[in-house]
Amino acid sequence: MFLIKNIKELIQVENECIPYRAGVKMQELNTLKKAWLLIKNNKIHDYGEMSNLSLEAQQATEVIDAEGKMVFPCFCDSHTHIVYANSREIEYIDKIKGLSYEEIAKRGGGILNSVQRLRNMSEDDLFESAWERLEEIKNYGTGAVEIKSGYGLDTQNELKMLRVIRRLKEKSELTIKATFLGAHAVPAEYKGRQKEYVDLIINEMIPMVVGEGLADFIDVFCDKGFFTVEETERMLMEGMKYGLRPKIHANELDFSGGVQVGVKYNALSVDHLEYVGDAEISSLLHSETMPTVLPGAAFFLGMVHSPVRKMMNAGLPIAMASDFNPGSSPSGNMQLVLSMACIQYHMLPEEAINATTLNSAYAMDCSDTLGSITRGKIANVFITKKIPTYEYMPYSYGNNKVERVILNGKLQ
Repeated sequence: MFLIKNIKELIQVENECIPYRAGVKMQELNTLKKAWLLIKNNKIHDYGEMSNLSLEAQQATEVIDAEGKMVFPCFCDSHTHIVYANSREIEYIDKIKGLSYEEIAKRGGGILNSVQRLRNMSEDDLFESAWERLEEIKNYGTGAVEIKSGYGLDTQNELKMLRVIRRLKEKSELTIKATFLGAHAVPAEYKGRQKEYVDLIINEMIPMVVGEGLADFIDVFCDKGFFTVEETERMLMEGMKYGLRPKIHANELDFSGGVQVGVKYNALSVDHLEYVGDAEISSLLHSETMPTVLPGAAFFLGMVHSPVRKMMNAGLPIAMASDFNPGSSPSGNMQLVLSMACIQYHMLPEEAINATTLNSAYAMDCSDTLGSITRGKIANVFITKKIPTYEYMPYSYGNNKVERVILNGKLQ
């Protein structure tokens, strides 16, 4: 049992567990000034103002003095691809020269570039490189992360990726969710035979993934030049039959129908959403699907920005995630995502904090245990360096404002 005392401000305090915030309520951010936080048995046990320090808190065996510092719930990064073989900075040069994402993909770059490299890399080497990335994002305040497969694109290598994610789950203090993304792209050997590849996913990959207990979710890249609505439906239905809840890559490159198919099959989230209109908003309203925006990808690729304000004005919630991957968002820094939410998408700091904590916890099915300072939730929190206000977190972009990270109630 340990106590964090003299907290300048305790952020995202919820006395009752709520799943997410939507619409105008995203502007609400409950805090306590001059506060204390008691952690016991790896959980958030109690909190309050220093003027009312409980007797139990006074008996804590370990005490951290956070004078001048703030305490936040850790970020929840609900969309990443951090198990990969190598970086792709050469494609970055092609982007600078003006080639589009689709043009690079047609030349054998993009996802297929990562596929070839991953197939040639051992499971142990993949694990070691991914472990370094996990440690890096932890130091920036991320306490939960969803990791996708999708760079194997054959049964053997998709399973290899998912086994690496399982090893990461076993070793790391971070909360990790695994997503099977065999439908990330059509591999080169199936060019012109896309239906056969979809059949392989349905008839072989999904049963084997579930048979080994390797995935929590199933994802499909339903977008222009990738998988159609009809193909997406077939794969989602098979995954759901085996107990995998859908998540969708949708509308990154065009209006694709990906949002609507995600809602139809009760997807936990639909992600990217650069192209969202009235039909997509109408579909998402009154659904249980979290719209998830990935600012790093739009920034890195120079894409249009998702109409976040329009969606919130319509009453929708918004989650924000990093999309950490070697091709379109080579950063897992959720502090930077927080800043991008404010700078590029004109979200208020309160909205951006909700989008990267509580709402993104919902987008990985963790908002009952993570995403806010709530009694009984897992003690995943970080202590900042001395900062003047919580608005300083998105304002001061590019530097690490996290001093200490606590995961599962343990100092890291």
